[in-house]
Amino acid sequence: MKKVLKSLTILVLITAISGCAQNAKEKELQTFIDNHVKKVKPLSKEAGLAYWDAATTGKEEDYDKVSELTLKIRQIYSDSNDFAMLKEMKASSEIKSAILTRQVDLLYNGYLENQIEPELLKQIVELSTDIEKNFSVFRGTINDEKVTDNEIKEILKTETDSEKRHQAWLASKQVGPQVANDLIKLVKLRNEGAQKLGYENYHTLSLTAAEQDVEELDAIFNELYELTNEPFRKLKAELDEILAKECGISVDELMPWHYHDPFFQETPLVYDVDLDTYYKDKDVVELSKNFYNGIGLPVDDILANSDLYEREGKNPHAFSTDIDREGDVRILCNVKNNETWMETMLHELGHANYDKLHDPKLPYLLKQPAHIFTTEAIAMFFGRLSRNPAWMQQMLGLTDEQRDDIQKVGDKYAQLKQLIFARWAMVMYNFEKELYANPDQDLNTLWWQMVEKYQFIKAPAGRNEPDWAAKIHFTIAPAYYHNYMLGELFASQLHNHLVYKVLNLESDENVSYVGQKKVGDFITKNVFKPGAEYRWNVMIERATGEPLTAKYFVEQFVK
Repeated sequence: MKKVLKSLTILVLITAISGCAQNAKEKELQTFIDNHVKKVKPLSKEAGLAYWDAATTGKEEDYDKVSELTLKIRQIYSDSNDFAMLKEMKASSEIKSAILTRQVDLLYNGYLENQIEPELLKQIVELSTDIEKNFSVFRGTINDEKVTDNEIKEILKTETDSEKRHQAWLASKQVGPQVANDLIKLVKLRNEGAQKLGYENYHTLSLTAAEQDVEELDAIFNELYELTNEPFRKLKAELDEILAKECGISVDELMPWHYHDPFFQETPLVYDVDLDTYYKDKDVVELSKNFYNGIGLPVDDILANSDLYEREGKNPHAFSTDIDREGDVRILCNVKNNETWMETMLHELGHANYDKLHDPKLPYLLKQPAHIFTTEAIAMFFGRLSRNPAWMQQMLGLTDEQRDDIQKVGDKYAQLKQLIFARWAMVMYNFEKELYANPDQDLNTLWWQMVEKYQFIKAPAGRNEPDWAAKIHFTIAPAYYHNYMLGELFASQLHNHLVYKVLNLESDENVSYVGQKKVGDFITKNVFKPGAEYRWNVMIERATGEPLTAKYFVEQFVK
């Protein structure tokens, strides 16, 4: 008995000592996080307000202030001593708290991207800026006359003469040779920085910092490829018949320039429907407010802080911004009463609700979306409704006949839009992965191999030009494009779960979500409130019962 008591005493003592060590380590980490937040939080709020001022006024001094504050924040995340400490904490087995562990992961990833040597980082930023500037000022030519991107796109959308289309397409690619060598140099510089941090290339580093990895993404994109391959082949065959007829040629004669944009990433406008007529006499802001209020996601406070209508000097686009992670969420729009701005209002208010409705009890660092693509997914989920015939009927008071007219064309257009973009996203993801894996390979040939495999488009005979380099995203948004597709997949997965598990319906036919408070409650509880408490795929599995998959996207858009 004495031996047992002695053993128990030793065990209790060891446990007590171990517990103190763990608590001490966690306290050390908590102190670091508290100090970090004290530095970053006010700067981030100030930067958010400065950016808002810049976007709403266009004043140069406001943009200068944004740059100054962004640099200050980046300098915090560049601290190598802090990074070393976070690396140690991340590897420590003494951090038991799930909340602390999650914050360490996010901080580590934030610092990781900023650990490239200052001189090398300077070269990368300067070269990237030069390439972007070249894109901005370059104009392609047709018959020695300069043309804008909009003029090229207009020719590709409307011209029926194949040779004129060919010349416009060639003009769209002329920027490639101007930037290709610098872009390859930029890839190598990015790789150099990543390799000094222990990563095989910059693509891998970027995915790691974004809590993604190649195997995980490969599995998702391979599934998407297999599930869409034959449906896309069939849909594209129907489209090719229409395009060939428009240009007076056979299907076998179709070339890349017979599609309606330079990369075949957008839906050719071959199905005639003008949704703007249904919105022209409506107030899209009021419609947005009524819809969101009806599903239990009131947006009155967001709209009160927002800037919604166009004026001189204001940013002409649209965005949502979370100023302080404490409820000051705003959207910027330039609203017109048409379908495009109806979609944009629904889209931006989706982002805004995600930022507004995080659990207020969460630590500051976790008051953000689980991932950049999960907030895109929510925005896409709601934005899709602007073309939904059932939603339009209920929100706009349309007749059954009007709804049926929209549906005849709307479903086909939605199918085309999603499948065409999915196959294009496969080109971008797979090419960029190979670009960083080996920038010295024959990239021109590789590009057309990818285009033929995923988009079923023939390469022009004998062409050996850096057409891939004409896509600006390789410069300004490296290792990012795949997130657009992941957002579409999650939007469809969420749609499926809401229809069959939350609303308990037998079909998604005529589902509009109008007035369905259950929908707002579910999304708030399972997507918005957790913020970044869980890694993105954990959050998705907790919300929908399974990890991210492509099958629901296919079920929704391949019928």
